[in-house]
Amino acid sequence: MPPKKTIAEHIQTQAKFLQDTLEPALAEARSGQAQVFFCDAAHFVMGSFLCCVWSMARMMIRGASGRKRYSVLGAWNAMTNSLVSVTTDTVVNAETMCELLRRIAGLALVGPIYIVLDNARYQHCALVKGLAERLNIELLFLPSYSPNLNLIERLWRFVKKKALYARHYASFADFRGAIDGCLAKIGTEHHGALKTLMTHKFQTFDNVSFLAA
Repeated sequence: MPPKKTIAEHIQTQAKFLQDTLEPALAEARSGQAQVFFCDAAHFVMGSFLCCVWSMARMMIRGASGRKRYSVLGAWNAMTNSLVSVTTDTVVNAETMCELLRRIAGLALVGPIYIVLDNARYQHCALVKGLAERLNIELLFLPSYSPNLNLIERLWRFVKKKALYARHYASFADFRGAIDGCLAKIGTEHHGALKTLMTHKFQTFDNVSFLAA
C-alpha cells in the first residue's frame, strides 16, 4: 500500500503543526495561562536491552524467557517537568487513557489543558474524546509518524538507558521495580539531566532527494 503523503508533504504537515498548533500552546503555557502535556505509552518488554560497551573480553548478558511486558501510559508536563502516569501489566486501551485524563483533571491546574498525543486508535475513540471534552481538556493530535514532536519519547529512551540497558532482572517484579524506581526519581536524582533533555527544541526535517538504488 503506497504512503498517503510524499516526504515533502509530510515535512510540510509537521512544520505547519509545529508553527500553528504546538508552539502557540507552549507559548501560552510559558506565560502561565495554560498547561501542556505530552502523552504516549511505553511498552517495556522484559528481556535484554543491548547497548555498546568497550571491553577486552566478550561479555554475555542473560536474557529473560517469555514476553512479559510492563506498560506505562504517561503525560509529561512540559512546564513543570513532571509525569502523570498509569501503569499496567496487561494492555493500554481507551479505559486506561480515560483514567489518565481523570488524573490530570484531578490536579486542578490553572488555565486550559492541552494534551499532545499520537493517533493510536484507543486515543482517537469517541469514549476518550467525549471524556476530554467534559473535562475541558483539548487533545492535540500529532501528524502521523511524528515522534520527533512528542517530548515524552525522550523520557522513554532515558528510562531504558538508566534502568534497562545491559541489565538482567531475575523476576518480573524486579524488572517492573527498576522502571518504577527510575520514574520515581524524576523530580530528584534525575531532575538535572531531564531538565537538559526535555527542552522545547524539536527536531525537524528538511526536504531531501533520494537516489534510486
